[in-house]
Formats: sequence, structure tokens, C-alpha cells
Amino acid sequence: MSKFSIGQKASFTKQITERDVATFAEISGDKNPLHLDDAYAQQTRFGARIAHGGFTFALISAALGTELPGPGTVYLSQSLKFIKPVYFDDTITATVEITALRADKGIVTLKTECANQRGEKIAEGEAVVYHDDAKTQ
Repeated sequence: MSKFSIGQKASFTKQITERDVATFAEISGDKNPLHLDDAYAQQTRFGARIAHGGFTFALISAALGTELPGPGTVYLSQSLKFIKPVYFDDTITATVEITALRADKGIVTLKTECANQRGEKIAEGEAVVYHDDAKTQ
């Protein structure tokens, strides 16, 4: 029997710093000036530098891999709609909720949402993952 159930939720929270964004740019190779150059970013519709969309995706991955389903989780897919930008010093909470289980295959489907410290939704989507503990014998 699976140790997971529909409706289970978990979250992961992180404040986004300038250092985080610079490190993400270095690791990913995405050196878009919107993330790294104040003067450039001030001329955009955002008015300031923002975090990479991929950083938001990474926070969802952290919630999945450390909280629910937890260690051993393997991504199969993720859809993600970006609703609002993430600015430096925003605190983002990624929340995941199990919406479906396919215990014969160990597959878990989860609603994914991210919100900032003001409770504003910044992204939403759906993840499909594999986890050994979701599989029934």
C-alpha cells in the first residue's frame, strides 16, 4: 500500500537573494541582463531585476524532492504558468498537493503553486513524478 494519499500537501519556502540569482545565472548559463543588470532591468516593464523563471521551477523541485513525495522523487513532467515576477528579497513558498496516484506504477500527480510573501500567486502548474514508496507491490 502506498504511503501517499490524494489531498496530501507540503511546501518549501526560500527568500530569493541577489546572490541566488547570480549563482543560478552562472550555473544555468542564462545571463539575460533582465536578471543581472540594474540599468537594463529598470527600462523593462518590471522596473527592476527579477529572478529567472527556472528558479521558481527549482523551488517546486525542492518541495518535491525534500518534502512530498520526498527523497527519491524522480520528475516525469512539469507544466508551469508564470503569473507574476519574482523580485529580489521576495520570499517564495512552493506548495505541492497530491491530486492523483497510480500506485501500480509508482506515479504521483501533484498540483504545484508558488506564492510570494504577500500571498500573491506567482506560478501554478502540475507535476508528475515517480517515487518507489508510491508503488504497491
